[in-house]
Amino acid sequence: MTHSDPDSAVADLTEAFGFLDAWEDRYRYIMDLGEALPAMDDTLKTAHTQVHGCQSVVWVAVTTEGQIVHLHADSDSQLVKGLAAIVVRSLDGRNVSGVLGFDLAGLFDQLDLHAHLSPTRSNGLHGMVSQVMLRVGAIAKV
Repeated sequence: MTHSDPDSAVADLTEAFGFLDAWEDRYRYIMDLGEALPAMDDTLKTAHTQVHGCQSVVWVAVTTEGQIVHLHADSDSQLVKGLAAIVVRSLDGRNVSGVLGFDLAGLFDQLDLHAHLSPTRSNGLHGMVSQVMLRVGAIAKV
């Protein structure tokens, strides 16, 4: 998902979460984000891009265009796909150092995600983020 400005995407996310008081509405919003996530090319869905440690099947692929990072994600779970969309919207389009320096954990805290996700969903979310950071870190070393 190419968003022209990832910082405005993060601002939009935090604003939307601020308007939604009930967690049922926030869950619906997260699933809507997943629905809006562009389809991930099936050629990117490999054992290498699959996130382990999540109860759902999740793929996250990292590609670059120069120093600009692009993320592609998909899941068989609508909620997890929505969580992946939050990661994609927050990081896609940043340069390598911008991705590595972005405080996703702080964003998740700000959105109060940890308090409302099951431990397995939280682990899967962290697995997704770890995989992205490892891959982008490897790109930074090249």
